[in-house]
Amino acid sequence: MEEYKNGLKNTRDILVELGLNPSQDDCIAVQHVSTIVSFRSSNLVAAGLAAILTRIKQNRHLRALRITVGVDGTVYKTHPQYPKRLHKVVRRLLPECQVRFVLSDSGSSKGAALVTAVAQRLASRKRQVDETLAPFKLSQEQLQLVKATMRAGLEAGLKNKGPSAVKMLPSYVYHTPDGTEHGKYLALDLGGTNFRAMLVKFKKGLQNNTRLYHKIYTVPLEIMQGTGEELFDHLAQYVSDFLDYMGMKKAHLPAGFTFSFPCEQTAIDTGILVSWTKGFKATDCEGHDVVNLLREAIKRRNEYDLDIVAVVNDTVGTMMSCAYEDPQCEVGLIAGTGSNACYMEELKNIEKIRQKKQKTEGDEETPETSRMCINTEWGGLGDDGSLDDIITPFDAEVDHNSVNPGKQRFEKLTSGMYLGEIVREVLLDLTRGGLLFRGRVTETLKTPGIFQTKYLSQIESDRLALLQVRSILQHLGLDSTCDDSIIVKEVCGAVSRRAAELCGAGMAAVVDKIRENRGLDHLNVTVGVDGALYKLHPHFSGILQETTRVLAPQCNVTFLPSEEGSGKGAALITAVIDKYLYSMRFSDETLLDITQRFRKELVTGLGRDSNATATLKMLPTFVRSIPDGSEKGDFIALDLGGSNFRILRVKVSHEKKQTVQMESEIYDTPEDIIHGTGTRLFDHVAECLGNFMEKHNIKDKKLPVGFTFSFPCQQTKLDEGFLITWTKRFKASGVEGMDVVQLLNKAIKKRGADIMAVVNDTVGTMMTCGFDDQRCEVGIIIGTGTNACYMEELRHIDLVEGDEGRMCVNTEWGAFGDDGRLEDIRTEFDREIDRGSLNPGCQLFEKMVSGMYMGELVRLILVKMAREGLLFEGRITPELLTKGKIETKHVSAIEKSKEGLIKAREILNKLGLEPSADDCIAVQHVCAIVSFRSANLVAATLAGILMRLKENKGVSRLRTTVGIDGSLYKMHPQYARRLHKTVRRLVPDCDVRFLLSESGSGKGAAMVTAVAYRLAEQSRQIINSL
Repeated sequence: MEEYKNGLKNTRDILVELGLNPSQDDCIAVQHVSTIVSFRSSNLVAAGLAAILTRIKQNRHLRALRITVGVDGTVYKTHPQYPKRLHKVVRRLLPECQVRFVLSDSGSSKGAALVTAVAQRLASRKRQVDETLAPFKLSQEQLQLVKATMRAGLEAGLKNKGPSAVKMLPSYVYHTPDGTEHGKYLALDLGGTNFRAMLVKFKKGLQNNTRLYHKIYTVPLEIMQGTGEELFDHLAQYVSDFLDYMGMKKAHLPAGFTFSFPCEQTAIDTGILVSWTKGFKATDCEGHDVVNLLREAIKRRNEYDLDIVAVVNDTVGTMMSCAYEDPQCEVGLIAGTGSNACYMEELKNIEKIRQKKQKTEGDEETPETSRMCINTEWGGLGDDGSLDDIITPFDAEVDHNSVNPGKQRFEKLTSGMYLGEIVREVLLDLTRGGLLFRGRVTETLKTPGIFQTKYLSQIESDRLALLQVRSILQHLGLDSTCDDSIIVKEVCGAVSRRAAELCGAGMAAVVDKIRENRGLDHLNVTVGVDGALYKLHPHFSGILQETTRVLAPQCNVTFLPSEEGSGKGAALITAVIDKYLYSMRFSDETLLDITQRFRKELVTGLGRDSNATATLKMLPTFVRSIPDGSEKGDFIALDLGGSNFRILRVKVSHEKKQTVQMESEIYDTPEDIIHGTGTRLFDHVAECLGNFMEKHNIKDKKLPVGFTFSFPCQQTKLDEGFLITWTKRFKASGVEGMDVVQLLNKAIKKRGADIMAVVNDTVGTMMTCGFDDQRCEVGIIIGTGTNACYMEELRHIDLVEGDEGRMCVNTEWGAFGDDGRLEDIRTEFDREIDRGSLNPGCQLFEKMVSGMYMGELVRLILVKMAREGLLFEGRITPELLTKGKIETKHVSAIEKSKEGLIKAREILNKLGLEPSADDCIAVQHVCAIVSFRSANLVAATLAGILMRLKENKGVSRLRTTVGIDGSLYKMHPQYARRLHKTVRRLVPDCDVRFLLSESGSGKGAAMVTAVAYRLAEQSRQIINSL
């Protein structure tokens, strides 16, 4: 009908066949109807196709799209106007797209055959790619063999019997810094293409004042690979320029030299270069003392005088940097441009030292000098052929083209300097085999170094789509398809996974050696890590950690990224802050001394005559038993302990096993009620309870109620509690000295509830965890406030009649130190916090450790450091001076291992500050010191309770569970780990399980009530039987 010439004739013929006798106008009308219907069809198809093309264009991030659309179908093929209309509308809707329409002459059957052919081609290509990558996929047996080879290399390197692939170089570092350093120091750092000169000033007097200045210089390639004299003359020139910049040419300064290449040391200020790595090839240096080479270069300039007192490797620097945060850090790992590890070895095992340095008569190793840090230089593993079984032809090619063929074979398998080049060699081989880039070998692909390791990290990111991978390849001049992108991603994954697994196997050998050195069945150790490969690659760190765990199952290894880095500028900032906040860092001896002070206070608080003057009130709770699994019933729990008030309905039932069902509601407690009258406070509680009972259809039921009241109370029985003093900002009048149960009963007498028990939140936490683990006999809160309770022998509680059995005692340890017992460890910042609080002179321990005060403590420290020019270039904003602007949640965010520095910058920006990278590192370290102090102090007091339990039970080894709740413990990324480690170090004869209270202290109140019901029922049954 719509044919241009014969359309009207065809229309008439068709209508006649239908038995109609159409006029000329009828035929024109019918033709027009046909046109409208077909035009609508082509318009709708064009709109749908335009959506698809727009999607493709957006996916490829293109301004203009060139594409071909294959078309088939009878309407498109036979309709005289349809294709033209469709094409026009598409081009009108998408003017920025150049679309070519190609008609499928052979139909879809040919397409099915082509799909099959493509599938076969892809399957064949995948088999060939898999075969190429198979040597990179190491089995567990191969990794165990690498571990054994590394272990043999470590042992051989410690002996003095000829050359060893693993050099095991003594560093003459016996200790970490103790914070007593002062004076002016120059730090020089050469570890790659950059040389850094830094000046650190420590001033000691009425006020600590430390400043750091640094400049970075680029070492040209021709100097890196020229003569040794040229290289060290260049370094001396850089030092001269820096001293000019600082105006200190005439000063005589002590200097430390970070020299990140394998050196044989005989003292801390000598280093014989064993071999160059990382692209350096300066002549006449290997076999020479690099400290002397630098001294001679300085002497040739005859412009200034330096006293180089120490030379240290970057791996050792990383270990020392991380040891500031974790005293258990005894291993250092670099996984970046290079690869290396160091660890603390027993001096008796270092034969090369024992044989070089004969002991004088009576000269014995003391415990303090019984270990030395050994720089393994493990990158040389395999130089003797011991890794040939896992060396691929691609590795061999990379080694052959390197500046040091045959050397640093392990490093060439694992370090960032070489991984990109291995990937390039694999891609080149696959392209030559026609499996990649349409078989076209470009000059770009043949260019060494074009595929940098940073591209591996980008390509392997889980967040990166294949089109973005393709974009990276196009940026490198490699014209690729999406199929190519998939293969490139596979190659990158295989190469980086092998590198991480090999590092993990090496690390497993190191930690297992430390464990066996010390004769331990199980070792807890921390590894300080630095390097871009570990920090920036999306999967490297996880694979390395998992491999270490599998290959060293008797070692619990914690990997601690060095936020400061091994470049010593930031590490020196750490030293500065340590000096500034030295009094916040405690040795184990100091912590054990605090433990003993706490234990004396426990005894004082338990005595009838001494309790009145004790800081630890040791309040009897009249909770005599933890749940035994036979409790059942329907209970209500009220939980008042902060700005939020919580009500729970707890159903404990027995079917096949004991189950707990809970329903809860949270109600806000406004500030005017917190600071108003007691009557208003308890009326508010009663009103919330009425709302809860009506909402849950239990207003006609008389249910037993447990009341969690998280403030210090004197109890004479389970359902009676006289408030001693408000804490946590509460100040409601007319309550202190009164029975809170009586006050609440008066407020809720119309509700039909029966309060059976009043408990502290800490007791509630212990009872909640006791429901899951009947060994739980300690409860701790570490959140907005802090407190602890434990099960004490009744014979020791003078305030309660009776000697048989046990009773839970609420220590109220937040008041520890209120008598001045902790004055020697309190700082000026703690005193300022106390002066500005609602209760000066009270709850001093709580103000040192709890979440309510931690953020404010950090803020006060930052203000003082800024005023003294140590931070933010001395700039102080009104926001930084505002109380409460830094919260404990900010401290937790800043201490996150991966994103902490980014969070630090964001938080400081909100305070109106423009921090430098060093400022962010410094703030992060301040947060770490403050939170670490909190964890250490809580560990010291908990150790006192554990020692008390062990002594009460008269056992040689205590096995117990500690129930814990509180936002600081739950939310801070490092707190729990630090607390656990310190506790286990302080009480090694206690096996402590830490159990997190998932349901909070409200469930605990219900559990106390349920236990009271059970005990009351047992008593009734006994009476009835008599």
